[in-house]
Amino acid sequence: MNLPTPQGATGPGASGAASAWDRAADGWNRSTPLIHAWLAPATAAMLARLRLRPGARVLDLAAGAGDQTKDVAQAVGPTGHVLATDISPRILAFAQRNLGAAGLAHVRYAVADAEQAVPGEAPFDAVLCRLGLMLCANPAAALASAFEALRPGGRFAALVFGEPAHNPCITTLMRLARQHRGLNGGASPYTAGGLFSLAEPGRLAGLLAAAGYADIAVEPLAAPFALPDVATYIAFVRDSGSPIMELLAPLDPSAQAAAWQAMAAALQPFTGERGWVGPNELLLCSATRPLTH
Repeated sequence: MNLPTPQGATGPGASGAASAWDRAADGWNRSTPLIHAWLAPATAAMLARLRLRPGARVLDLAAGAGDQTKDVAQAVGPTGHVLATDISPRILAFAQRNLGAAGLAHVRYAVADAEQAVPGEAPFDAVLCRLGLMLCANPAAALASAFEALRPGGRFAALVFGEPAHNPCITTLMRLARQHRGLNGGASPYTAGGLFSLAEPGRLAGLLAAAGYADIAVEPLAAPFALPDVATYIAFVRDSGSPIMELLAPLDPSAQAAAWQAMAAALQPFTGERGWVGPNELLLCSATRPLTH
């Protein structure tokens, strides 16, 4: 598969991030059915904010293996145009294969850093980013790039993780991974590029306002992850959870196994009559590029 690579795909930190997600790409693609089911209500809410219509032009940033891109492509129909971008060539190749198999010929693909413009593609009626914006080292640059890609009156929407306290599964995974690595310092959960980097109250709305957006709205959404048991969740993270995988990568196999066992034990209490249900909270943000700027 030939994936065009705009010049902007080589921003600061892009190479390391691309490599990390290339390593997780196979697992992420295998987990697409789980991810789609988990995030379906939140994804539907995000797309509703975009008010997509047949024939619309849409940019999907950090598209991953493309399950939400498929929803977008179906919403705009064959007269529409969707550009799916991701920093990882490998994971984007899965998106191209998956959507091609679904007969969605009106989707194009480009390897690109969300913080950089995609030359020659603007303007778009809508730009979205599902669980990718918080991983940007410079989210202000990503929001500015999205703003410039929108036509006046175009809409932006994104999902990011909410407050750490409302995401106990992820915080447990991160805490235990750091402990087993010997990284016991008190790093801020809001560190740039981390899973909770945009969770601090007011942070996301402030960045959107600074980038020039109007009609800004940010709301929390519950996103429980329902699975048969904790072992299924741990298997999912081991296969596709790039941030945790990267933390544990320097450890030898026995040390990694001990870390995963500790995580499973710590998360076992979320098991109940309906199986294992892990609490998660997302933030849904939406905004508009003003008609005049």
